[in-house]
Amino acid sequence: MDNLQAAAPGAVQHLSFRVRQARYALPIELVREIIEYGQVTAVPMMPGFIHGVINLRGNVVPVLDLAARFGMPRSVPNKRTCIVIIELDLGDTQQRTGLVVDAVDAVLDIEAASIEPAPPFGAGIRTEFIAGMARDEAGFTIVLDVRRALSLDDIRQLGLAAQAG
Repeated sequence: MDNLQAAAPGAVQHLSFRVRQARYALPIELVREIIEYGQVTAVPMMPGFIHGVINLRGNVVPVLDLAARFGMPRSVPNKRTCIVIIELDLGDTQQRTGLVVDAVDAVLDIEAASIEPAPPFGAGIRTEFIAGMARDEAGFTIVLDVRRALSLDDIRQLGLAAQAG
C-alpha cells in the first residue's frame, strides 16, 4: 500500500510503445484499447499516413500510421504491429482513432518532474508533436502531444472518412 501511495503523487500513467526504433508514450486516459493489426479497409483520397478504417464492434474507426505521420516510410504490419485505439474529445463529439504502432511496451508511471521540454532538434519528429521527454534508466521516452500530432483538421477529416465509410 505504501508503494502505491508513494508512486501516485505527481505520476501520470502513460502507455509506452515503439515506432521504428524510438520509444513513445501517451497518457493512458486517452487509450480505450489495444488490438492486433487486422483488416483495414483503404479509403480513397486520404493522406498517405491514413491506412483506412476498421470495423470495431460495429463502429467505423479511422486508422492512422504514426510512422508515416512523423515523415517516415509507411508501416508494413508484422506480428507485433498493433492498433492503439484512442478517444479524443472534440468539444461536442468523441472521436475514436486507431494509431498504428510497431509494438506496445508497457504502462509507465511518469513523474511530472522527470519530463523535460522537447529539444529543438534530434527527436526525429516535428517538435510540436512532443509534449516532453521522459527520462528513465533506459534513456528517453518521447511523450506525444496527440492533439497536435493529429491536428483538429486531420481528426475532423478522419471523422468524415469514418462516417462516409
